[in-house]
Amino acid sequence: SYAARGMRTCVQAVLLVELFKHPHLLLLQVRNSIYSLPGGRLRPGESDTDGLKRKLARKLSVEEDGDGLEWEVGECLGMWWRPDFETLLYPFLPPNVKQPKECTKVFLVKLPASRKFIVPKNMRLLAVPLCQVHENHKTYGQIISGVPQLLSKFSFNMIES
Repeated sequence: SYAARGMRTCVQAVLLVELFKHPHLLLLQVRNSIYSLPGGRLRPGESDTDGLKRKLARKLSVEEDGDGLEWEVGECLGMWWRPDFETLLYPFLPPNVKQPKECTKVFLVKLPASRKFIVPKNMRLLAVPLCQVHENHKTYGQIISGVPQLLSKFSFNMIES
């Protein structure tokens, strides 16, 4: 696939919700073991935001074939690079790497005040407290465990309802 299409680009969404007056990160759990941010691989020539909206519409929306217009994709929080075909990701492109194999971009996605989610049968949607995710590499992996640091430049205002 790499020889035919070149570097693979993936996009993932950071979706935050407030529970018990504390920010929680929405994660997909596959087979009770693997955690991931919603998102996936881009099609050749597809823009980051269009691809992320398509993936969110497909994985979390009522209308599976929706165009994803209802998702509000914000700024890119970070990028991770896979220099070769191994599993190791770097939060920077190593200087000795001329042709990386994969780039994963993480975007902040704003949710409306109320939202209904529909997830595939083989997955569960979980709201995990940011404090539990923080630097918990063994459970959540490099990217997810780094999300709290990426969000440190933001202030959270919990609104009483």
